[in-house]
Amino acid sequence: MTTSDTTALPSRREQNKLATRQAIADAALAMLRSRGVGNFTVEDIAEGAGVSRRTFFNYFPSLEAALASVTEGFLDHALEQFRLRPSDEPILDSARAALMALADPMTVSPMAELFSLTHDNRALVRSELEAWDHCTTQIIEAARHRLGPDVNELYLRALAGSIISCGKAAMSVWFEQHGPDLSPESLASLRQHLIDAIGLLGSGFTAPAAHSPGPVQNPASHGTQPGADPQHSA
Repeated sequence: MTTSDTTALPSRREQNKLATRQAIADAALAMLRSRGVGNFTVEDIAEGAGVSRRTFFNYFPSLEAALASVTEGFLDHALEQFRLRPSDEPILDSARAALMALADPMTVSPMAELFSLTHDNRALVRSELEAWDHCTTQIIEAARHRLGPDVNELYLRALAGSIISCGKAAMSVWFEQHGPDLSPESLASLRQHLIDAIGLLGSGFTAPAAHSPGPVQNPASHGTQPGADPQHSA
């Protein structure tokens, strides 16, 4: 990968904007954690973040959107790792490697906590789904950048949608197994579920052995990958 393939460092102004956005998101999650759904306002979040109500709305259109940005933050981080992968690597291998690069299970903690606290609230679940939709768009653009402008549009959208569906499935299975448990062991399980879900997609959903609860074997280790990208094989 050449230097031109990497993302330019943000300017000081951009860094300040990112810091403000993160402060608002952190304050929103802190309010949700301490007060519960429906028991705090935009003004409370703004005060917790040390910003004005007007500044809040410069960054987020609603309280729900501020909370959903917690999920967006993790997904954007994973996409940053994806963009660092070799350009000739099959996309599903890159997606799985990007998740594996987030080695600290605590990286999934904010997203896991938000899911645990909002899974039974329809309005907040809808906002979280919008965060996943945001990531779908980002995956499409990242894949188009790698594969070129002539890549099949149906392929791109089906690929991105499948990756996102695998992520949602991993979250649901994790929560059914662990509930609101946010221990390092539980978060490590969530991270592994995310990795394994992409591995299943890459293997063409070959059913894992019933007696083997461990990670799905990396399809790339089998020579020709069953789920290799038809648009860009290594």
